[in-house]
Amino acid sequence: MKHTALRSYRAVRWLTSRLEAAEASMRRRPDGGDISITTVIIWVAAVTGALVIAGTIAAVIAKYNGNLSGI
Repeated sequence: MKHTALRSYRAVRWLTSRLEAAEASMRRRPDGGDISITTVIIWVAAVTGALVIAGTIAAVIAKYNGNLSGI
């Protein structure tokens, strides 16, 4: 039980120091977390394109699954 309490204390102390460092960084650079609309559009387009390609591959495999079994 003593070791569990010590580990918990160390974890809380580490987490507190990380949060304090992140907060100090946010104070130095208040605009550091802003994402431009262009970045969001590019990410949405990339994810949509990947899903379309994956869906097309799945549809082709499902359609020709019987024909591909002999390969």
